[in-house]
Amino acid sequence: MKYLYLSFFLFIALSSALAQDFKGVVLNSDSIPVSGVYLSNLRSGSHAHTDELGMFVLKNNKPGDSIRISHVGYKPVKLSYRQERVVVKLAGSAFQLNEVIVSEGINHLSTVAAVDLQTSPVSSSQELLRKVPGLFIGQHAGGGKAEQLFLRGFDLDHGTDINIAVDGMPVNMVSHAHGQGYADLHFLIPETVGQIDFDKGPYHANKGNLATAGYVAFETKDRLDNSSITLEAGKFNTYKALGLFNLVNTTKQAAYLAADYIKTDGYFESPQNFKRLNLFGKYGVNFANGDKLSFSASTFSSKWNASGQIPQRAVDEGLITRFGAIDSNEGGETGRTNINVQYSTYFNAATWLKTSAFYSRYRFELYSNFTFFLNDPVNGDQIKQKEDRNILGFESVLNKKYTVGKADLTLQGGVGLRYDDVNGIELSHTTNRTTTIDRLMLGNINETNGYGYLNAEYEMGKLMINPAVRVDYLNFRYADLLSNAAVSKQGKATLSPKLNFLYNQNKDLQFFLKLGKGFHSNDTRVVVAQQGYKILPAAYGADLGTSWKPAERLIVNAALWYLYLQQEFVYVGDEGVVEPSGRTARKGVDLGLRYQLTNWLFLNGDATYTHGRSLDNPSGENYIPLAPKFTFTGGLSIKDLGRFSGGIRSRYLASRPANEDNSIVAKGYFITDGNVNYSIGRFTFGVVTDNIFNTRWNETQFATESRLQNEAASVEEIHFTPGTPFSIRASVSVRF
Repeated sequence: MKYLYLSFFLFIALSSALAQDFKGVVLNSDSIPVSGVYLSNLRSGSHAHTDELGMFVLKNNKPGDSIRISHVGYKPVKLSYRQERVVVKLAGSAFQLNEVIVSEGINHLSTVAAVDLQTSPVSSSQELLRKVPGLFIGQHAGGGKAEQLFLRGFDLDHGTDINIAVDGMPVNMVSHAHGQGYADLHFLIPETVGQIDFDKGPYHANKGNLATAGYVAFETKDRLDNSSITLEAGKFNTYKALGLFNLVNTTKQAAYLAADYIKTDGYFESPQNFKRLNLFGKYGVNFANGDKLSFSASTFSSKWNASGQIPQRAVDEGLITRFGAIDSNEGGETGRTNINVQYSTYFNAATWLKTSAFYSRYRFELYSNFTFFLNDPVNGDQIKQKEDRNILGFESVLNKKYTVGKADLTLQGGVGLRYDDVNGIELSHTTNRTTTIDRLMLGNINETNGYGYLNAEYEMGKLMINPAVRVDYLNFRYADLLSNAAVSKQGKATLSPKLNFLYNQNKDLQFFLKLGKGFHSNDTRVVVAQQGYKILPAAYGADLGTSWKPAERLIVNAALWYLYLQQEFVYVGDEGVVEPSGRTARKGVDLGLRYQLTNWLFLNGDATYTHGRSLDNPSGENYIPLAPKFTFTGGLSIKDLGRFSGGIRSRYLASRPANEDNSIVAKGYFITDGNVNYSIGRFTFGVVTDNIFNTRWNETQFATESRLQNEAASVEEIHFTPGTPFSIRASVSVRF
């Protein structure tokens, strides 16, 4: 019997000795590390991904095993396993959907983001946001203000329930002069974006305040493929100039500058006179020990006039046209300057530490008139919203991987701080953008958000369990400059647990169950007015779904979801502010599809159905104003068809309630845009068309009570900003 035991232990020892780790680094043809490369052992089924330094460790390999190495945009490679560390070089190739792996982690939508960005590049910050499946945007100040956002049955206003970041730096402005979570993304030059990460729901511990309906995280490119200059001109006196300039591009260092200038009169009768200038620079260095430093700086300024939201009755009565204005003195100016530093330390293949710090200087001034002559029959109801803000923040994240028996455990811990210093936040009654009649609110805000989180990923074969917890502490201080009252202050902490399950049947099929709690903070002025009551309303969510690749060139993702919020915000048009409301619940279905019909033709589509209701109002009076019931986006993209590229894309937003009893309805719309490009040598010529079929549509709509100057009584009805009519622009680019 002892010989039997001895033989058994010798067999185990021999098997362990034969099963070895396969280690190495993956580079592109220019010897630059490639992250996110997928490696799989064709015998054992074990798999791994390269990190940001291109390094990998693939477990459970035996002599003679075949290792497949693949990444979107590169030719796949097959190697025979050997014990020494290897250097693999991948050659570039045309984008092919059959190289996409759907079972890559907790965020099942990361695959969709990569596919969309590859097959349909963007040229405006509005298009960047439209890359999020199911996310709709609406502009009601001609391109100057941040867009109004819609996602999963939410009217997100300008960002109340969606967390948006660029290179780890927050875009959302808490306790903003115009609206909570105001997210103006116009400082980001679209052509510098290298990756988009997004997901829906409150399921990620590294995403905090406002990440309830979802989050969007943009990452700018570390380096440019080449330098280029683009000039564009089109209808409505629209002009654009873009420059991308490589300064340094070696295996160890990269630096580039980008500049973007846009000017347009817009399609309104009162010229918009819109002007925006963006500047961006980035420098990165890879040190000999594997550490990585990245430094970026950007600045943007924008100025515009706007025709605002107009009442439907004024158009019906012939007082103005659809593109006219009641108060043509609306508009504003804004600007933001950012400095961002990121440093990554790689201790070994299993351990890394990333630290980032940022500073933003922000200014905002907006003139609006929502109610016209309702409150002031003589001077009108124009308001000014203004603020001057400084933002400081940092975050440090430590990641460590362990092997526990046959399972892999990854622990990630992070701590961070954000501090907002808002000076002269103002709401005033004005006329002609020159005279202040009455200051309604004026004060200084200091808001601090400190946080920490712990995230664990325990992978046992095909099953991954992802428990996580996050704690946030927020401190609110408000000094009312219109009174002699002492500084008001409140503080509160909140705990946000998460628990996600993933089952990867194989590299082409993943099932997931996501559970989590998130929150959005209230405006500081609301917090102190309510003496801290319900200042951090929670959101509870659940997603059950799948990512599936039933054929080599077809990806399908689907989810059933539910989201409960302790508190909503309702936009109050006659005051230009937001105020808290009651509890809501939403449930729905998401469905997405990506299909490569030929080597050069790609089809995509995303649909979301939502049933949302207020829980504190009686039936029939419990509709959520402006909450989308059904949305669809889809289109065809042509990539690398000889010298041609381009696409056609449509979006549909169904009609929805504009008030609580659905007696006023915001009309839906179906819009189609298109573009075509032709490249010859270093030059690319392009044509972009908005609203190809010249559809008459309303981009943003609100149920607002207003009074015109000739009216004896006020009227509540739809007020809208018309969507762009048929528009065409031509461009030429040169690469060097």
